[in-house]
Amino acid sequence: MPCCCQCCKTTAGDKHQLSAEALVALPGHRAKVNHLSCGFRVQEICKHYVRGKALNMRAKCPRCMQCDTKFDFIRRKHHCRRCGRCFCDKCCSKKVALHRMCFVDPVRQCAECSLVSQKEMEFYDKQLKVLLGGGTFVVTLGTSEKSETMTCRLSNNHRYLFLDGESHFEVELSRISSMQILTDGASPGGATSRASGMLLHYKPMGSQDTQQLRVEAADDKKAASLWLAAMHKAAKLLYEARDQ
Repeated sequence: MPCCCQCCKTTAGDKHQLSAEALVALPGHRAKVNHLSCGFRVQEICKHYVRGKALNMRAKCPRCMQCDTKFDFIRRKHHCRRCGRCFCDKCCSKKVALHRMCFVDPVRQCAECSLVSQKEMEFYDKQLKVLLGGGTFVVTLGTSEKSETMTCRLSNNHRYLFLDGESHFEVELSRISSMQILTDGASPGGATSRASGMLLHYKPMGSQDTQQLRVEAADDKKAASLWLAAMHKAAKLLYEARDQ
């Protein structure tokens, strides 16, 4: 039973962007992409990847991979644009934007993948803008007693943290081994404590030795707290991708 999407040719109604160069990599994607080796960005993804994967599954997939319904001329076969698995219409009815895989318009996804894609879209719409805008922090490198006030922001290519003050240095996201958010303690009334800083452990380029970087909110603590919360969200999504 042929797939209604004709994945071996063109996906019905699916439009693709010309390049994946502007995409942000977040977790949940089952394609063979090394998330940690490229920070938040994906390596360029060929738009035929899922099609080829779905085509291979098609011959081995006489039934829906969710509800086990047998495909026939009435119950058509569909494939999730994110994971490439085969489903019936009921189990693959969600249409969610998937910019990271070069789809311009919302595309068909299974229930599991659609939830992950929704999280990604929330990150794109909210946290990513905050990270690109940056925040002002007091930065301490290693065990040094000397600190410097610097602006910390995500680079435009989403691969590095840029720290700019009297000096400038960069931290490649893929070389961060751990991140801890520091808080200002319990807030009055039992409210959630506000993020006040961040402790990073990373390996500088060309070195295998782990170095520590401590950043603490400077004067504008509210803006710094928002930036730290966005960074925490990004790191959480990134490490979830690594663990999958």
